[in-house]
Amino acid sequence: MKTQVAIIGGGPSGLLLSQLLYTRGIDSVVLERKTKDYVLSRIRAGVLERGLVDLLREAGVADRMEREGFIHDGTLISYGDQMFRVDFAEHTGHSVMVYGQTEVTRDLYEAREAAGGKIDFNVEDVEIHGAESGAPYVTYRVDGQARRLNCDFIAGCDGFHGVSRQAIPLDVRCEYEKLYPFGWLGVLSRTSPVNPELIYANSPRGFALCSMRNDNLSRYYIQCSLSDKPEDWTDEAFWQELKRRIPADQAAKLVTGPSIEKSIAPLRSFVTEPMRWGRLFLCGDAAHIVPPTGAKGLNTAASDVHYLFNGLRQFYEKGDAAGIDSYSEKALARVWKAERFSWWFSSLMHRYPDQSEFDLRIQVAELEYLRSSSAAQKAMAENYVGLPY
Repeated sequence: MKTQVAIIGGGPSGLLLSQLLYTRGIDSVVLERKTKDYVLSRIRAGVLERGLVDLLREAGVADRMEREGFIHDGTLISYGDQMFRVDFAEHTGHSVMVYGQTEVTRDLYEAREAAGGKIDFNVEDVEIHGAESGAPYVTYRVDGQARRLNCDFIAGCDGFHGVSRQAIPLDVRCEYEKLYPFGWLGVLSRTSPVNPELIYANSPRGFALCSMRNDNLSRYYIQCSLSDKPEDWTDEAFWQELKRRIPADQAAKLVTGPSIEKSIAPLRSFVTEPMRWGRLFLCGDAAHIVPPTGAKGLNTAASDVHYLFNGLRQFYEKGDAAGIDSYSEKALARVWKAERFSWWFSSLMHRYPDQSEFDLRIQVAELEYLRSSSAAQKAMAENYVGLPY
């Protein structure tokens, strides 16, 4: 089988790249190691930067998002019973869209299927060959049958545990990592959100986040120990702990109910360099991970897709390789800014096991400065809505 761009990974970044390429008449094949139902069952973040919203519009998959998504012009930050609002629209002229990553992925699958896009599911034993040559190819198996996909370029959109990053030799790639000493316990419930906007809470008991998917579907998180397991937490214990971590007036309004999904995610910051090796390009979690505090995971993957799509388009439409040659440099410049913001926001909102009394007072001072300073709020708002591509 032959294609122009082989895309390893059928999550939102791989699908978005495939759909964008399709709009310009560039052929691609997507390889996904799981089933479609499995990919759509994964619960992920739901805050979309302005850049990703524009990309979805460019890809022709924004109609349902426009109808069902929620435009947020700001967010709430609390510490103890104090709470203040950072107004994105006022400080930047931009907003974010609250629309679940699962729904983005569903819309992209529907678009690729409607266009007759080629997606192979349940692929196994994926191997990348000849990435340094002018004729790369990918081998894999489906239902025990060996297949070969010849291509011009390979896009590795297969996540942190995928094969794409590992295909870059160790003497070429350099990896940077920070592991955080806590996790997030997340609960999804068919309840109305406690507030129309997200609440990020710094509490003496640890961080909490009140989020939502729609008017009747809420997503809540609390900071927890890395040794905790979801089954250690009953629904009642979770709700009681969440109430202790958010301001009393918000806790009094909290609507509780049975959880329909409960999971714990560890937090890490990770970047690999370079993001290109020959004709192999890394996108999204294959190249970088951010803690979820700043909602940058999917959004940073989208910026990678933007740079790669435009580089490939420039190559195929104009015969100009400048875009793909500068891909890694451009993508990494933005990635590190997103890493900085996610690290800063995580440091501001969480309780760390080794924090001294001095550290805690500095954290409060930083929160009070953010509350009182228009310049600090503008800097946060610029990063939260998304730096320009």
